[in-house]
Amino acid sequence: MQHGYPYPQLKPPAFSWDRSTGSEEPKVHEWIETLRPDEAGETDWDHYDAVILGVPLSRSSISASAASENPDALRRTWKYFTTYNLDYDEDLSELRVVDLGDVRQHVTDIEACHSHIRQAMASMQTHHPQVLPIVMGGDHSITAMLVKGWKDVHRDERIGILQLDTHFDLRDLADNGPSNGTPIRNLIESGVIRGEDVHNIGPHGFFNARSLKAYADKVKLNYTTLKQARKRGVEATVREALEQLSTKVDTIYLTVDMDVLDISYGPGVPASTPGGMRSDELFDAVYAAGAHPKVKAMDIVCLDPYKDRGEATVKTAVHTMLSFLTGFKQRKNTFTSR
Repeated sequence: MQHGYPYPQLKPPAFSWDRSTGSEEPKVHEWIETLRPDEAGETDWDHYDAVILGVPLSRSSISASAASENPDALRRTWKYFTTYNLDYDEDLSELRVVDLGDVRQHVTDIEACHSHIRQAMASMQTHHPQVLPIVMGGDHSITAMLVKGWKDVHRDERIGILQLDTHFDLRDLADNGPSNGTPIRNLIESGVIRGEDVHNIGPHGFFNARSLKAYADKVKLNYTTLKQARKRGVEATVREALEQLSTKVDTIYLTVDMDVLDISYGPGVPASTPGGMRSDELFDAVYAAGAHPKVKAMDIVCLDPYKDRGEATVKTAVHTMLSFLTGFKQRKNTFTSR
């Protein structure tokens, strides 16, 4: 049990559900616990399997975005889901998952926001590294800060990235700064990861400049277009990428940019495009990632609930998170049975 460490960079979620009326077959809002950051020091983290963290930042988005509203939108939408996944006959209620709240954001200072995000991940990895972090963004700039926070603690680890995304996110930092268009390049150029340790699955069509492809080739980044992935099967492609990464890296970080979805499946994405993934393909992809023993953290980014139609994309994001946890649950089952 860890005692007495503060979380100055976190605040409780603005919205949480009353769990006092939970049933034997709970909905997700009756299952996920809420923990005030000032209570974290008195928590026995050995009892928890996963922690959820909100990062309500969208000022660093290239596209106009209210992705900062996404963490609470996901929390409100949990009520529509049970913990039982019929597709895999798996009940997530056997996992203990806690919502730690949101990373504090500065009104105008993006650098301060990014520093808080990095510190939050470092704090989690310092005090309860055995608990799986699931992060609700926020725009994609947060991924670079989260991975840097991980590296601050696990300095000797080689980190790989599994990226589900329509875009490379390799824009030049000199032109774009630490925005949602630069997180992967940011990590490569800061020496936190190697280009060869990135697998991006989902780029397609007319939404990446030729110069970015040239940079990806230069740094030996691995990418599979959605057209190529569909020929092999999206889930099979993800599994292949995971196995390739696992031979080289100690930790795989999964980042899910919701713009990987086709615009018809993700209307609430600021940079939505035609020709993207179907929602079922995304669910299969993250399930496969959740089941892999080297996938130790994940984030979901770039979803603007204000642009959404009938909560379609927000519900898809919750389903994505639960699909990932289904894979994670089955991973734990396999480990426990050995």
